[in-house]
Amino acid sequence: MKGGKLIVFSAPSGSGKTTIVRHLLKQEKLNLEFSISCTSREPRGDEKDGEDYYFISIDQFKKHMKNDDFVEWEEVYRDNFYGTLKSEIERIWAMGKNVIFDIDVVGGLRIKKKFPERTLAVFVRPPSVEELKIRLKKRKTESDEKINMRIAKASVEMATAPRFDYIIENDQLEKALLEADQLVANHLSKPESHFVNLKDLEHKEEE
Repeated sequence: MKGGKLIVFSAPSGSGKTTIVRHLLKQEKLNLEFSISCTSREPRGDEKDGEDYYFISIDQFKKHMKNDDFVEWEEVYRDNFYGTLKSEIERIWAMGKNVIFDIDVVGGLRIKKKFPERTLAVFVRPPSVEELKIRLKKRKTESDEKINMRIAKASVEMATAPRFDYIIENDQLEKALLEADQLVANHLSKPESHFVNLKDLEHKEEE
C-alpha cells in the first residue's frame, strides 16, 4: 500500500509531547491524522476509548501479538502493554493523510527503523528531570509510586535522545511549537524515496 509520511514524537511522560502533537494536528496544511495506540492499562483522567487509546484487555493485546498485528509494541511497565496496529497506519494512509505518533521512545525508534526514509523521529526533552517530576505531580492523575516509576524510566529514556532525528528542548512552549511546525513542514516537503508495504514488515524484521 502506498502511503504518506510518518511523524514520531517521543519523550518521557510530562515532557510536553502530547501538547505539541495536539497543536500540530490543528494545522490543516500538514494533513496529519493521529495514530491511536492500543494499551492494556486502564484509562486515566478523561481519556476516551478510540480517541486517546484503544483500551483492550491483556488477553486481547497478547492475541494481537500472536497474530503479528502490531507494527511495534512494548511492555512499558509490568502488564502495561502499548502498541501500534498495522491496521491503524493503513486506516490513516487510506484517508490520504500523514500519520503522527505520540508514543514511547522504544516504539518511536522501532517505527523509524522500519520506515527509515519516510519517518521523522523527534525527541522532546524537558528542561530537567526535576521539572518533569513537578509537571507529573501537577497532573494529579497518578500515585506518588507511579510518578517515581516514571521518573526512574525518564532517566533511561533521556539517554536515547541522540538516536532520534531531532531533539526539541521544551523549556519554552511557544518556541517548541514553532520548531515542531518547521520540522514537520520541512519533512513533508521532501520527496518519497520508496514506499513500504505493511504486509512485508516481517521480512524487514528478519534483516
